[in-house]
Amino acid sequence: MNYVNRLHRMPFGAEMRKSGEVRFRLWAPAVRRVELCLEHDGGEDILPMQALTGGWFETVTDRAGPGSRYRFRIDGDIRVPDPASRFNPADVHGASEVIDPAAFDWCDGGWRGRPWEEAVFYELHVGAFTPSGTFAGVEDRLDYLADLGVTAIELMPVGDFPGTRNWGYDGVLPFAPDHRYGRPEALKALVQSAHARGLMVFLDVVYNHFGPEGNYLHRYAPPFFSPRHQTPWGPAIDYEGPESRTVRDFFIHNALYWLEEYHLDGLRLDAVHAIFDDSRPDILEELAAAVRRGPGRQRHVHLVLENDRNAARYLARGADGGVPGYDAQWNDDFHHVLHTLVSGEADGYYADYADQPLRHLARCLSEGFAYQGEPSRYRNGEARGEPSRGLPPTAFVAFLQTHDQVGNRAWGERLTALAPPQAVRAAVAVLLLAPSPPLLFMGEEFGAASPFLFFCDFGGELAATVTAGRRREFEHFARHGGPADGADIPDPNALDTFQHSRLDWDSLAQPGPREWLHFYHHLLAIRRREIVPRLAGIGAGQAHAAPLGERALQASWRLGDGSRLTLLANLGAAPVSGVGRPAGVALFAGSSGLELELAKGMLPPWSAAWFLEAGGGPAGVQAETAGFPPLKKGGRGDLDAVASASTAKSPSIPLFQRGRPEA
Repeated sequence: MNYVNRLHRMPFGAEMRKSGEVRFRLWAPAVRRVELCLEHDGGEDILPMQALTGGWFETVTDRAGPGSRYRFRIDGDIRVPDPASRFNPADVHGASEVIDPAAFDWCDGGWRGRPWEEAVFYELHVGAFTPSGTFAGVEDRLDYLADLGVTAIELMPVGDFPGTRNWGYDGVLPFAPDHRYGRPEALKALVQSAHARGLMVFLDVVYNHFGPEGNYLHRYAPPFFSPRHQTPWGPAIDYEGPESRTVRDFFIHNALYWLEEYHLDGLRLDAVHAIFDDSRPDILEELAAAVRRGPGRQRHVHLVLENDRNAARYLARGADGGVPGYDAQWNDDFHHVLHTLVSGEADGYYADYADQPLRHLARCLSEGFAYQGEPSRYRNGEARGEPSRGLPPTAFVAFLQTHDQVGNRAWGERLTALAPPQAVRAAVAVLLLAPSPPLLFMGEEFGAASPFLFFCDFGGELAATVTAGRRREFEHFARHGGPADGADIPDPNALDTFQHSRLDWDSLAQPGPREWLHFYHHLLAIRRREIVPRLAGIGAGQAHAAPLGERALQASWRLGDGSRLTLLANLGAAPVSGVGRPAGVALFAGSSGLELELAKGMLPPWSAAWFLEAGGGPAGVQAETAGFPPLKKGGRGDLDAVASASTAKSPSIPLFQRGRPEA
């Protein structure tokens, strides 16, 4: 067997040399002196580091090697871990460990990834996914995931965070897999095993802030942080200041590091609306360009955004249909409107979708975003989004549940706890067979009864602040009624909160979860067999949607091979009459009873049916001209107004929306 060794070289941290020496490098522009502290059983060796230009300090020594523990001493005072540590076995305050990436023998040299059109995501939290809460535990479940029909597992952030448990968005060492999940080799073994089963592996990365505990950069590298901007989770990263070149390089190298050294297939960039950068190219553009001319030249590498601003420009396709920037964005609009339809909830951000839910859903299905420059009531009338009808449906990742949308609820309820089963089944059928790449959240496929709560493990005053802040978030939300002080809302720092969030795999022995699992498996098999082979080459402007009543619609898409895919959906509790059966073969009708009802011109309550017609017909009309009342425009209502609104700074997103602590 031919083995491959992979490493990403960068100007930061500890790097093995061919000579056997180790180069240590730290950017500390705010200090006079930095020393290297090498720890060993007998104590430590303290070595001076040479001051270079631009705030850099460096030393090369043969007194360290793979496995050596080290920290940096700042101005003869505080000892800090390496911000570019590849591994921190004693948590974020402890010593970093020298890792030799070339020591891991990869045997997946033939893996070139999978085309974007084949993506079916499964988002999971490593610590809560299996009883062991480790990378090895995830690896043990890969056969289950491959059999389910997903093609990509998406790991919530694994960068080292403080304490024993965390969602991962409070990480402070973004190059170091958290030691509670396993050593770097365990994550590499997981990726390699996934590739052997045809599964892509994506990682959620956080480039908008550092966590509130264990971040020492303020002490020796304050230019990392912007004096002008704050995020809901602390100071913003400074990507545009006079010393931002090093800051930008730090995060660009982080992206390349995960893609090259860990052979990952893609990244999901968290909450980029909390990144402030008016330079050109901005950090998102520069990072994408570095990935495309780097690992993206050799294999399929995909980039996905979470962006509350709905900035469609980052998703633009090239003249040849290629992706010069980002493959897709998580489409919160799709989630919010379907959630509103099936659950009936209309408070918080769901208020933006309660007035014309079918109109919003039709726009999501046919154009991508529901908000493309219209005013958002939830955001006090601020215009949100950019026109997205010029993008293909594959530019939008669709979902019904995610860590955010479940975990940002006070009690972490899943959709199956909030809506009737028949309503959820109809929504799932819409999700899994539409052209947009779907995403599942761990346990969704078997109707997991376990909640997914916001959990962390901070200490002292910070823990108390986080708990109090979390409970304040829900004071004004009707669905979270109860005591005004929120005392009944689970404490994020309590161990029980984490334990309750772990998946109960034993429940699969029960009929209910088995039925849900069969349902998802069946739909994903249809997608794999009938939809995915026809998605390559699917263009923009080839979809239309029309109302069939207050809670029902018909939508169709011209697929890449010229065939036409049509959806009939009734997302209400009353039947709809006067419905004609679309041409083509029925891919999914839920039951034979639905076909009989359609023959009588009836669409039953909470139903969804899909049809495929070879060759297709005319492209049809866009949703705006298919019988829906137009959405109200914001400002001047023209493209200039939309573009202007999209470049404005995003509103402060309340913490409840992200489920993270005040900092």
